[in-house]
Amino acid sequence: MKTLIVHAHPEPRSLNGSLKDLAVSTLEAAGHEVRVSDLYAMNWKAVVDAADFGEHATSPLRVIPSSAGAYDAGALTPDVAAEQEKLLWADTVVFQFPMWWYTMPAILKGWVDRVFSFHFAYGVGAHDETRYGERFGEGTLQGRRAILSVTVGGPESHYTDRGINGPIEDLLFPIHHGILYYPGVEVLPPFVLYGTDKMTRGDFEDAAKAWKERLLSLETTEPIAFRRQNFGDYEIPSLRLKEGLEVPGRKGFGLHVRD
Repeated sequence: MKTLIVHAHPEPRSLNGSLKDLAVSTLEAAGHEVRVSDLYAMNWKAVVDAADFGEHATSPLRVIPSSAGAYDAGALTPDVAAEQEKLLWADTVVFQFPMWWYTMPAILKGWVDRVFSFHFAYGVGAHDETRYGERFGEGTLQGRRAILSVTVGGPESHYTDRGINGPIEDLLFPIHHGILYYPGVEVLPPFVLYGTDKMTRGDFEDAAKAWKERLLSLETTEPIAFRRQNFGDYEIPSLRLKEGLEVPGRKGFGLHVRD
């Protein structure tokens, strides 16, 4: 297994840093190849601007055509091209980050904004009467798997159906479905640690054991069963779920997961 770990925390000695290091040592000890993108250590540029596209930047700047022109010409900046190469190299991607303000840190979102460029992660495939591009189950990154390893400060009870923050599955849906599944990545159930603001050494030992077990089962874990866009579940071109396909008891984001 070839694994890319994308890590987003500014402190190497943090819990997230420890989980990243544990992932590297565990996977390498099991004979897997591992590469790491430590975004803070790399001083990753988190904003998209005209400098990303060089002579292919439109004026005024329009990100989509500029991104397409630079990607098609092989002229994206070296940092972005290197991350795209890592994604194409990997068969598994681990995202290690703390949940800040209900989502990923800005530096990680900036990694997505710049690396998932037009014609690389989106804007691929034909649009016709039966298809709406290659996305949501198809695309450039099809055949790869990903898992989110997320640390959460609050207790688990806050992140349930009746919890004040809502279900963790709903909070992670935009990342799972909208960022990863969109270009074809199969998404594994997340590894979430709750109550990390009050974690003790004993708690960490338990968490480390659980994380090792998840890491060593990445190749056999069943992915979340998101519905594929172009395979009969959705009307084209409205992309509305067809009547009669609802799973009883599910609504909202849950409608887009098969039984």
